[in-house]
Amino acid sequence: MSDSTKAEEFRDRPERFSRRRLIQFGGLSGAVAVFTPELLHAAVLSASDQSAKAISPIMQQLSTYMSAASERALPEEVVEKAKQHILDTFAAMISGSGLPPGRAALEFARAYGGKEIATVVASKIVCGPIEAAFANGVLAHSDETDDSHGPSRSHPGVSTVPAGFASGEQYAISGAQFIRAVTLGYDIGTRVSMSLGGPGYQAATHRSTHGTAACFCAGAAAGCAAGLNTEQMRLLLDYTAQQTSGIGAWSRDAEHMEKAFLFAGKPAGVAVMTASLIRSGWSGVEDIFSGSDNFYEALAPRENGAIKADPSLLVEKLGERYEIARTNIKKWTVGSPIQAPLDALVIFFKQRSFTADDVQKVVVRIATDEANTVSNRDIPDICMEHMVAVMLLDKTVTFQTVHDKARMKDPAVLRVRAKVEVLADPRIDARRPRREAIVELTLKDGTQLSEWVRDVRGTVDNPMTREEVVEKARDLIAPVLGASACTALLNNLLALENVKDVRELRPLLQRS
Repeated sequence: MSDSTKAEEFRDRPERFSRRRLIQFGGLSGAVAVFTPELLHAAVLSASDQSAKAISPIMQQLSTYMSAASERALPEEVVEKAKQHILDTFAAMISGSGLPPGRAALEFARAYGGKEIATVVASKIVCGPIEAAFANGVLAHSDETDDSHGPSRSHPGVSTVPAGFASGEQYAISGAQFIRAVTLGYDIGTRVSMSLGGPGYQAATHRSTHGTAACFCAGAAAGCAAGLNTEQMRLLLDYTAQQTSGIGAWSRDAEHMEKAFLFAGKPAGVAVMTASLIRSGWSGVEDIFSGSDNFYEALAPRENGAIKADPSLLVEKLGERYEIARTNIKKWTVGSPIQAPLDALVIFFKQRSFTADDVQKVVVRIATDEANTVSNRDIPDICMEHMVAVMLLDKTVTFQTVHDKARMKDPAVLRVRAKVEVLADPRIDARRPRREAIVELTLKDGTQLSEWVRDVRGTVDNPMTREEVVEKARDLIAPVLGASACTALLNNLLALENVKDVRELRPLLQRS
């Protein structure tokens, strides 16, 4: 077909041509040569109009589900699980207020100010909802206290709860709607990460699953709290995709500051801003997950040029399988890969009485990616060798001991740490994304103890009881807010569905 024939075909049927078809005309320069500027502009507008109207069935199902979430009743067991995760996350915020990232977040909120709308936890600060969500997110991930979701490799609570709470205060929602907003956040953000390949996504792209999931977790929660309708939810997803970031280099941050920003603060603050923008009438692309230059074309891994992603996972069992029910609450306030080895040591203590001096050697076998994350780190609560040594010496670990950086130079700890060896094990690699570990302990008398921990305490297959979750929360909250205030907060959060306005929680969450 000659260029002139192509031009005549375009004049007769302009709607058949997209930008891609134009470029296929033997090069864009050739197309420009035969088209007048008016015709070329009309082609672009026509393609743009058609693209704007095209909404995939997946996006239609997803956005419809999201817009109805604020009024949709949840199963009782999901409500209970959500309350436990909300409690666990607020406890992480409160305990994080004394750590460097938390102190920096409070200083930011105090200096930035803003209209007094939203609560900054563990302080006397009331400020704008965007700044409050950011600060509370950083507080929540100031250390390794918060929850984690294995299939998506993310920490949903630290972005979801701050975003839902700040938006909830902004729009005066009830405790029941707050629970639904948080549950929706866990459902959407984790599914986005899983649709990209879950734990393998970061290895393939050097982008962080944690940062990607967090943006959509927080966005969905804020959008639900803001009461966005179906079309607005589609725009919210579009704006959220534009904010998605996270380079794997966060693991090189030795102070947990950038990690708190990426996993929690930025996603929570941006989510509240985005929900407000969309609610006020901003426009955008109605289906960021399909069409030209979509989310998956931009970010998904590729193999031989083909995109490796499954958008259908965005809606798989949506409304049937609640991801908050598949999210782990940590028993120990340390990095997730360290949970299983600490559980193994507890089992050994129950089997036989021994001291750290009795130990000749400890071999900890974990997955390759986990070994890269937690072996010989400079931060105590994400350093496997150090935490194993502390557990052997103290027979337990507490929030206070895991943040005692001075003990990393204690000669007594260093002597025990020298006995600990961390190895990447292909058997555990094959079990990922599960957080399993094999621990082999040899005593000086020749006794050998071995334990393969498959179901870490606090995970879906070995969940903590409500009493255990409360005990952990009390240990984190009471030293900051006081015993009586802690009890009042616990009681209100465990009956959150009866709270008429989430702003009633403010005096319970702040320092007196």
